[in-house]
Amino acid sequence: MNELLTWPLAVVAVAVVLFLLWLGRRRQQKARADARRREAESMMQAQVEHAARAQQVSTEMSARQEADAQALREVEAAVVGRLAQQRAEEEALEAERVRVEREEAARLEAQAQAAREAAAAAEAQRLAEERAEAERLEAERIAREEAEARAAREAAEAAEARRQAEAREEAERLAREQAEREAAAEAERLAQEAAAREAEAREAQARAEEQARRQAAAQAEAERLAREQAEREAAEAAERLAAEQRRIAAERAAAEAAATAAAAAQTTRELRADETLVLVADDSKIVRVKISRLLMGQTYRVALAESGEQALELLAAERPHVLITDVEMPGIDGFELTRQVRAAAATADLPVLMITSSDDKQEQARAAGVTQLLGKPYSEEVLIAAIERARLAVRVPA
Repeated sequence: MNELLTWPLAVVAVAVVLFLLWLGRRRQQKARADARRREAESMMQAQVEHAARAQQVSTEMSARQEADAQALREVEAAVVGRLAQQRAEEEALEAERVRVEREEAARLEAQAQAAREAAAAAEAQRLAEERAEAERLEAERIAREEAEARAAREAAEAAEARRQAEAREEAERLAREQAEREAAAEAERLAQEAAAREAEAREAQARAEEQARRQAAAQAEAERLAREQAEREAAEAAERLAAEQRRIAAERAAAEAAATAAAAAQTTRELRADETLVLVADDSKIVRVKISRLLMGQTYRVALAESGEQALELLAAERPHVLITDVEMPGIDGFELTRQVRAAAATADLPVLMITSSDDKQEQARAAGVTQLLGKPYSEEVLIAAIERARLAVRVPA
């Protein structure tokens, strides 16, 4: 908008200046023409008066002719001097006009230069605004992608929880139906036996009643056994699931150890900056965007987490080379996140950089296993140097 207004205003200003120049020049030319016309009229009038005087003198005495001729020569000399003076004045006016035109041209050039500089400044401001807008849109895009990824993970976890709950409910329902079928079959059998013995004597009826009581107790015992069996099966399923998880963790640790041993046996090289993955955990979007821009400017790969829980999920998906965390976060804070990182075998030696504005967190950070504690505001050079130390400590196959 400013650029659209600047150029028309500059054009109008230049047009006004050119018009004023032209008007001043016209006035100067008109003044010079009027001066020359008045001078010519004065000279013509002088010549006419001279001619009249000469004619009058010619009729006078011949003795005065010589004097009149002398006077005529003086008048002619005066006229010649007046003409020379007029030419000198015209030359002086012309020189003044040239000087004024040069000064006006210099002033117009200065104004044009100022207009160009103003246009350049407006263009620079517009480019800066466009860059700021592009950075804002990029930050919003990153936030949207993080929110979508987090929503997808939460939906997957909720679906898995629902599936497990439905599986448990189905197992319990099947157990209840089996117990009910067994109880119904037993009741039907007892009813048939009672009908066959209805004709027996009262003592037989008493025995049947006693048998019915025993059958009711047996049914209750069967239901209790069925419930205990269902509970044992659920406990065994949970134990099998835990054992499977422990086995997978052990296999993963063994695979990582084997990969480490194989890598140690091979020729290795330093980890490149563009291969280095840095995980940033901070509940402040501004801090996350600021650190990510700094690190991506150094060609590092960056992963962002807005909570300790999300950071653990990203750690499980891909092991970073450096973890940068804030202290105070909702849910799992920086200290608890560091303790869990140290507790896991896969990330026990992961470098952890903690950023805090408090000066009394040294002991807690040391106890949790923080590698380096940075205060707020921190030096970007110190942060990059810490990441570089962690990067240079990693060796990868050549």
